[in-house]
Amino acid sequence: MSSTQERWYTGIARYQWIVLLIALTGWMFDIFEGQIFVSSMNEVMPSLVDGSVDTEKMIPLYKNIAFSLFLAGGALGGVVFGVISDKIGRKRTMAFTILMYSFFTWTSAFSQQWWQFAAMRFLVALGVGGEWAIASAFVAEVFPDKARAQASSIFHASGTLGTLLAAAVGAFLIGNPAFIAWCKGPAMSWTNQYVDPASLPWRFGFTIGLIPALLVLFVRLYIHEPESWKHAKELAKTDAAQKTGVLTDLFRGELLRSTIIGVSLAAIGMATFWGVHVFGKDALLAVVKKQTVTTIIDENPQKYDQTTNDGQAALKAQLEEHQSKLKRWEMLGMVLLTVGLGIGQIYFGPLSQKIGRRAAFLVFHLGGFAITIIVFRFVHNVTPLLILLPVFGFLTAGMHAGYAVYFPELYPTRMRGTGTGFCFNAGRLLAVPILILTGWIQTWGISLAVAVTYLSFLYLLGPFVLYFARETKGQELLR
Repeated sequence: MSSTQERWYTGIARYQWIVLLIALTGWMFDIFEGQIFVSSMNEVMPSLVDGSVDTEKMIPLYKNIAFSLFLAGGALGGVVFGVISDKIGRKRTMAFTILMYSFFTWTSAFSQQWWQFAAMRFLVALGVGGEWAIASAFVAEVFPDKARAQASSIFHASGTLGTLLAAAVGAFLIGNPAFIAWCKGPAMSWTNQYVDPASLPWRFGFTIGLIPALLVLFVRLYIHEPESWKHAKELAKTDAAQKTGVLTDLFRGELLRSTIIGVSLAAIGMATFWGVHVFGKDALLAVVKKQTVTTIIDENPQKYDQTTNDGQAALKAQLEEHQSKLKRWEMLGMVLLTVGLGIGQIYFGPLSQKIGRRAAFLVFHLGGFAITIIVFRFVHNVTPLLILLPVFGFLTAGMHAGYAVYFPELYPTRMRGTGTGFCFNAGRLLAVPILILTGWIQTWGISLAVAVTYLSFLYLLGPFVLYFARETKGQELLR
């Protein structure tokens, strides 16, 4: 068999598979630490405010502030730890970032106020942003050119397992009726002096975030620094122009173009992920909730008369009895989204090998816009949504694997961690004001569907950015 006919994984050594396994496991838990809030945000924020009508109106804004701080923390962490990884090595920096995001996810469980929780999200994100930058550079440097796109896509797609884990925690722990009853029962009554026992399910969910700290043991035992990084460090000792991890070099010469393109693509992806993709599950929840409300009212129109305060209070109390069922529907939506997202991210690698990096990005940007309009503006029934949500997940976020494929190809070894981390995470930072604006708009009474529709137009910026992007398909990594 000729080299052109070989499978991409032919000849991959055991050590290379170990690096991929450790990197994708770290990224899986990385995503879990972010998505555990997505799967529990409808429980977390209401439990951390005083419950007054005026405060409840602010909950969408508080959620988006927490999302925004997470993005800002990821931006800072990605840049700082990307630079550090170029200077002191991938291995040590990866271990530290994993410990960081594990610890602060665990401490999030002890939050007493919404702003305390939001601050913890910022600290979690410092580690999350840093880990991705390092792991993506690591995988790109360890795998040969023929396998780089596929391995990087698999690495990034592993994040879907973290989302599925977060959805499982949301459905079987946070939304588990038996566990909720136990938390409210006498066994946990002693917690009354510290927190509302009703908030214990989500708090227990966040303590799971401490588990990935164990992964650091495998990082320390089984992986070593890439040879290309060692060579870059030796070269830097004899040539001042080849210093590693110099942040200002990102804005000089040919690297400036790469940086602008990378940051722009990441900003579009981050704004649409947190402003469009994650709310796909809420499209399903809204339809199911509307149907549940209609059924309740039809059973006793007088008792649940929405023109009276008593009727509204009665309906609210009745809906609370359906919360477990609604939570399962919400988590089903999250699972369907994630399955589609995972397939999309795995598919990006071979697609980009076939039609090129730029064309692959274009497919997902145009597809993400189209499917968002369809789901949020034209579909209002459960069955079509169940069919479309995997497609929605595939198209709205499949291109995120492209960041792990494309960004390391834009920079030489001495700047790879710095450049990759800066592009991916500066994109997070640019997405922050967009999300805060979205949450603020919702306080005016504008529906989530309308806000998401507005944000979907960001996908159409993708083709403009890609027009100026450099194609890297079939090229060796810059040395």
